[in-house]
Amino acid sequence: MARTSLIMSHPVPDVVRSALVAAEVTCQTRRVQLTPMRRAVLQTLWQAGQPIGAYDIMKSIGAELGRRFSPPTVYRALDFLLAQGLISRIESRNAFVPCANPDHSHACVFFICENCGTSEEIEDRHVERLFEEKADSLGFRINKRVLELQGMCAACLRAASAKTATAL
Repeated sequence: MARTSLIMSHPVPDVVRSALVAAEVTCQTRRVQLTPMRRAVLQTLWQAGQPIGAYDIMKSIGAELGRRFSPPTVYRALDFLLAQGLISRIESRNAFVPCANPDHSHACVFFICENCGTSEEIEDRHVERLFEEKADSLGFRINKRVLELQGMCAACLRAASAKTATAL
């Protein structure tokens, strides 16, 4: 029985290609393997341009490669990518995004547009320090940080403003 290749065929923009090369280097440095399935999941997330769920990832890879994948296969790849800090999970949407700074551990703050679904990740050492100081003062140990701010992105605000202006 012939095995289907996990190499995705459509053109990959330079930013995605660079992110995948960086992920390869990160994995090699950590002595872990970025398997073809893990790479396909990461590529799908980079190409999506917004947070997407595991089943959407599964459908996208399946459509691209012309075969079906089971949810555990995709979830194992997502678990690996999360553990390596190559992706982040948007808890409120049960969706995933590529990490903007996978080369070091940091607290992610996500700005999520309720209109178009895009998200932006920022890293702010001041916010991270504030959480650490408050936790220390309470004698609290933080195991997981989830900070998601929901609202409307600049593009959607401009579109809404333009629509209001033309309606006047």
